[in-house]
Amino acid sequence: MWVLLRGGYPLRTLLPLRGEWMGRRGLPRSLVPGSPRRRYRKEALPSLDAPLLPVTVTEIRQYLRTHGIPFQDGHSCLRAPSPFAAPSRHKDQAGVGPSLGLFIDKTTGRFLCMASLAEGSWEDFQASVEGRGDATKEGLLLSEAPEAVDSEEVRRIWDRAIPLWELPDPEEAQLARLMFGFTKVTDDTLKRFGVRYLRSARSLVFPWFFPGSLGLRGLKLVGAEGQGDEVRYVETTFPRPGAYHNLFGLPLITRRDVEVILTSRELDSLALHQSTGLPTLALPRGTTCLPPALLPYLEQFRRIVLWLGDDLRSWEAAKLFARKLNPKRCSMVRPGEQQPRPLEALNRALNLSRILRTALPAWHKSIVSFRQLREEVLGELSNVEQVAGVRWSRFPDLNRLLKGHRKGELTVFTGPTGSGKTTFISEYALDLCTQGVNTLWGSFEISNVRLARVMLTQFAVGRLEEQLDKYDEWADRFEDLPLYFMTFHGQQSIRTVIDTMQHAVYVYDICHVVIDNLQFMMGHEQLSTDRIAAQDSIVGAFRKFATDNSCHVTLVIHPRKEEDDKELQTASIFGSAKASQEADNVLILQDRKLVTGPGKRYLQVSKNRFDGDVGIFPLEFNKSSLTFSIPPKSKARLKKIKDDNGLVAKKPSSGKKGAVSQHSEPGSGQAPNS
Repeated sequence: MWVLLRGGYPLRTLLPLRGEWMGRRGLPRSLVPGSPRRRYRKEALPSLDAPLLPVTVTEIRQYLRTHGIPFQDGHSCLRAPSPFAAPSRHKDQAGVGPSLGLFIDKTTGRFLCMASLAEGSWEDFQASVEGRGDATKEGLLLSEAPEAVDSEEVRRIWDRAIPLWELPDPEEAQLARLMFGFTKVTDDTLKRFGVRYLRSARSLVFPWFFPGSLGLRGLKLVGAEGQGDEVRYVETTFPRPGAYHNLFGLPLITRRDVEVILTSRELDSLALHQSTGLPTLALPRGTTCLPPALLPYLEQFRRIVLWLGDDLRSWEAAKLFARKLNPKRCSMVRPGEQQPRPLEALNRALNLSRILRTALPAWHKSIVSFRQLREEVLGELSNVEQVAGVRWSRFPDLNRLLKGHRKGELTVFTGPTGSGKTTFISEYALDLCTQGVNTLWGSFEISNVRLARVMLTQFAVGRLEEQLDKYDEWADRFEDLPLYFMTFHGQQSIRTVIDTMQHAVYVYDICHVVIDNLQFMMGHEQLSTDRIAAQDSIVGAFRKFATDNSCHVTLVIHPRKEEDDKELQTASIFGSAKASQEADNVLILQDRKLVTGPGKRYLQVSKNRFDGDVGIFPLEFNKSSLTFSIPPKSKARLKKIKDDNGLVAKKPSSGKKGAVSQHSEPGSGQAPNS
């Protein structure tokens, strides 16, 4: 039985374990059960020794002036004449003056030529201006290469797909509409946007055309699968998602359009345009990421409305994207019972134009009264579970204590030397990453190759060296995760690390940064010989970054030297009390082998600013899979252990949130030896 989820799509986007859609010969194979499949491009972020240094908008403007290049200041880009366009295209529409068809990102310096679709880095642009190398050819190759790889396959799929209204069996067309939840979207709307249906894969086919033409540049396939009483959707893009910089609906935009509505799904764009007649565009990766490569296409709009979904995660994404687009021109539709996602609003016969009129401005100079906060407060009260954050799937006890992983927080993590801090925090971060939390790893103590090997083993839940024939399969699945690594190793300055994190948040929409560990930034700080002051400065920088960028930072700090027979406490964290004071959460990996003999570990949550719950729970290390999470067969036994020992979370008795309160047997103050 098909049961349609709200709005025709699942409310939570899950990352797949495995799924194949099309062979390289372009023939549909099968729909393998799994959640929406997204591929993420793995790119090394600049290291301290890398030649590519960050560029500022002041430097870009000065360079253009020095070389006599006229430019205009836009919302997120500078506009200038393009050295890559043909001479006949250098004039504007009136034939007077240069056409400013080159867009230069103010934050990264990356450029895009609208006429030739050439794109490249700021260094590529400088090389073209100064006549160094065949920069024009290189720029053109950058934009043409992704399409050339899959063009034959794209064309083959497109030719096999047919419009829904041309299906020979009307019942098949109606079933497709029911599966995807768009029974009220008309054939005229589907035809206007060029949507087709691939019968062999039971998939909707959304085309990506070249700007200003109907040349086919790529495709997104959305397939439906029945799984029990639910419908799940699998997404595949051609070319691969790392090169799929698409705004669905772009060919329908005209130069006269000054307002646009951004949605997170193609069917939402169809519903909005049909109901309001306004220009609509769909983002290629939904609420996961707004690639900076798309910003030039949005420069012409004086007003942008973001209507991304019906949950708190969509609202957070809208606020993040508005910062890239210039908040002063952005408005956002707040999720609510009477303001669902556009497709559901259409299905419920709601007035979409009226909902758009309720969109809230993304920017205001200051908050002067509760009136401007009351909707935010209502949203949090109405979505308590979503406010608590993304929940761990491998660590249910962590959910019981911390409730979830939230943006904008700072978590301090510590544990004895050799207790497995890096191994645990790898699995802790991997768990979130598999649920779509875009993650950046800064590993200064061990190499990225070694770290990736540990995480891949944890991901596969087994040692791949014993089954190398499955390596490619697991590596492909691991590569799909939104996971990135800094290229640093050894001591680094805090300024370089923060700059790299800032770049990652802008380019990849990173919302979780792991720093392992703080001590590797101490040697670069020029604060005389006061290591305590140096550490306080670094912790303050990470705290400010987390708050300013709505990004969770997990900071690993070594403990101070303690006596071997004592367990660690919050006060055991190296340095002054600033680290624990600034932190929203403090996690301690306790290793009891020095206290009670071999081998029990447990995790202690000693501070939780969100709601004050603190406590402990045991960890079992599985050497073959390098995991601390509890195997399914052990969960029943763990429940009995917790019931027998009273391992429950309690509010701090001191009345001060974040105070330590750990319990096993009532009143014992000791972890269970079991």
